[in-house]
Amino acid sequence: MKPQKKNIESKPLTLKVAEAASKDVGRGIVRLDPADFQKIGVEVGDVVALKGKRETVAKVMPAYMEDRGKDLIRLDGITRENAGVGIDEKITLTKSDFKPAQKIVVTPLTSMRSYDARYIGSLLEGLPLLAGDMVRARLIGTRTQDFKVVSTKPAGVVIINPKTVMRIQEKKGVGEAVTRISYEDIGGLGKEIGRIREMIELPLKYPQVFERLGIDPPKGVLLHGPPGCGKTLIAKAVANETDAYFDHISGPEIMHKYYGESEAHLRRIFEDATSHAPSIIFLDEIDAIAPKREELGGEKQVEKRVVAQLLALMDGLSSRGQVIVIGATNIPNVLDPALRRPGRFDREIEISIPDKNGRLEILNVHTRGMPLAEDVDLVRISEITHGFVGADLEALSREAAMVTLRELFPIIDFQMEEIPYETLMKLQVTMDDFMEGLKEVEPSAIREVFTEIPDVKWSDVGGLSEIKSVLKETIEWPLKYDKLFEHAKTSPSKGILLYGPPGTGKTLLAKAVASESEVNFISVKGPEILSKWVGESEKGIREVFKKAKQASPCIIFFDEIDSVVPRRGSEAASHVVDRVISQFLTELDGIEEL
Repeated sequence: MKPQKKNIESKPLTLKVAEAASKDVGRGIVRLDPADFQKIGVEVGDVVALKGKRETVAKVMPAYMEDRGKDLIRLDGITRENAGVGIDEKITLTKSDFKPAQKIVVTPLTSMRSYDARYIGSLLEGLPLLAGDMVRARLIGTRTQDFKVVSTKPAGVVIINPKTVMRIQEKKGVGEAVTRISYEDIGGLGKEIGRIREMIELPLKYPQVFERLGIDPPKGVLLHGPPGCGKTLIAKAVANETDAYFDHISGPEIMHKYYGESEAHLRRIFEDATSHAPSIIFLDEIDAIAPKREELGGEKQVEKRVVAQLLALMDGLSSRGQVIVIGATNIPNVLDPALRRPGRFDREIEISIPDKNGRLEILNVHTRGMPLAEDVDLVRISEITHGFVGADLEALSREAAMVTLRELFPIIDFQMEEIPYETLMKLQVTMDDFMEGLKEVEPSAIREVFTEIPDVKWSDVGGLSEIKSVLKETIEWPLKYDKLFEHAKTSPSKGILLYGPPGTGKTLLAKAVASESEVNFISVKGPEILSKWVGESEKGIREVFKKAKQASPCIIFFDEIDSVVPRRGSEAASHVVDRVISQFLTELDGIEEL
């Protein structure tokens, strides 16, 4: 690559900053409207200087179609940090000249393995940078390593090339720091992040807006949703993007064995946050320290006092807008009602299970550093992973990589100190690896009631062609042709009753439906629902439907349903069975459409 000369006629251009797409993270590129290329005299792949609170450089690429005409520039979290700008702030860019880098001295921001150091140059090849920039090398797999550029030869803007000599200057006292998390590291939660930003970023950055409107900024935000959906990740990303002091407290850590220590610990946390304002207090698993007081027995006086102390501290936050409390829980209904009123947790945001597009975004994040084979179809994977949350999709990506790793075992010489770099570079994760990994991972939302999907196809069911056709129309069509149903303004059926003599294939049909429809499948054996404890049988029905709603689209298969819902008023029915039938009917009437 030849060094380019600076275009003298180039004029500075000011644009609004937006977050980058997950696949552009760490590539050292910015995306802007091709119509703006001529204004600053650049072409695709040219280097531009970006000026916010400090200056950095990046390569320019065309914006995606949906961004054109909006005066936007998309930067990833690393480039935003190097330029000293946040999302929705303005940045100035001009065309820049550059020289090939002869030598670059970098220092790792976290401890690193010695054998990674040899390949840093090749991993960063083509990256434009300045002394003082932070760069991120994506190592083998999904590991990343952050570096600070100490110096470059020649000075100024340089681009790393195959001849560049990379020198790693070890820094004393470097520990295992956590990689900075930005909004690009979160997939499928764009709407939720937007709501959280307006509640948290705005008061921290521009408190005068609230003063002008004559309202108090919010004090707290409660995030709730199933485990693994990204509540903690969102809180960390918000803290990083706002440069706020961040105090991560796990609920059970608050509790102490000595009288009054739990409340004192809570007071110290709020005092520390106030002294470091602007700050964010993140109370993870808040249900452990703030359960409903009326349900606590006399032996749980400590929990009652902790709840009261938390309420008093949230009411007493004097630096409103500069200290914000984020709570996270999987079970919001167990929290004390006094905590959930406006003025304490002003807004409750549900982090729900992602849809198909959300799953695709998450897969793009987790496979960013993977050497994917050409046959890998992430769109297809996102279509068949119903009910998977972010943590499940991360586990799926890891399992697929482990399947690839098993292929390496036969050719490894275990007497060698390390695997040759060339051998590692040949590794590729294929679509078959993902499908194999899918057998090991089930959705965490329905893990308690998850049923191993049987390997039964429609072709394994002899005869019954008319019934098979009805089942396909009822179950597969609403999933595959949902837009046609919307256009026709018709709703799919909610329930199907299979009946007939023993041995005619009722259960086999259900197995074929589970296998062919590619949706989550919960099998419930009728007699197992009934319990000797009052209310437990109804709760069992309620929990099954609740899990199914969380992991929708989902099929619930009730085998031997006559044992659960016999005719009311008959000899077989009892008061318990009557209540179970009522619960079942209520759930069936209220169930959301598939």
